Amino acid sequence: MTTLVLGATGATGRNLVQQLLQVGQRVKVIVRPASNIPEAWQPNERLTIIKTNISETSTEEMAGYLQDCQAVASCLGHNLTLKGIYGKPRHLVADAIKLIVKAVEINAHEQLVKIVLMNTAGNRNRDLPEPVSIAQKLIVGMIRLLVPPHADNEQAADFLRLRVGQNHPSIEWVVVRPDSLIDEDVTSDYDAFPSATRSAIFDPGKTSRINVADFMTRLIRDDNLWKKWQGQMPVIYNHTGS
Repeated sequence: MTTLVLGATGATGRNLVQQLLQVGQRVKVIVRPASNIPEAWQPNERLTIIKTNISETSTEEMAGYLQDCQAVASCLGHNLTLKGIYGKPRHLVADAIKLIVKAVEINAHEQLVKIVLMNTAGNRNRDLPEPVSIAQKLIVGMIRLLVPPHADNEQAADFLRLRVGQNHPSIEWVVVRPDSLIDEDVTSDYDAFPSATRSAIFDPGKTSRINVADFMTRLIRDDNLWKKWQGQMPVIYNHTGS
């Protein structure tokens, strides 16, 4: 099985690539031409590195990259700098997901392609009646207006929910929603829920990036787990033991 990983040099993406390789997957990564390639990736005959700017990639080019892929995992995000937050491309994640979907449709795969999108617990799943306090709605509304990456995450998830939907002939998807991301060196116990069990604004949980990568790897490899969460937006937290 071959998986294309977007955002592969980011903090979560690096973990995901490493875990996929460790379980014997073939992996393609799209990285910026000037990106530093982690030493742990090389040399590896199961890894293909594509150096290009995804925002400048045509649908036809992406279709070529996806020709032999059965899954796509996006860990794309905006750099936490003024330029990264307010500069272009402001719709990096949503535009990349739209590009992937169009490219899969061009290829018209006989088998389904899995798309796993890393998102955020601050984004509600509007397919479910997720309860949110008025105060949180107000704050999230302000964040949506003032912090473009949040709106980008919402638009990316909404594109999968509304444009791809639950009955696409070539695509199935899962949107993974971690809460406050932290760094840990090894995987630990974590829990996945259909909706948030705590407020992402007033009572956020913690999710280690390596656990996000583990969950995404398992979704790609484990058909039973995939069937459990397909077409949903699970929220994951590090297990607290309570």
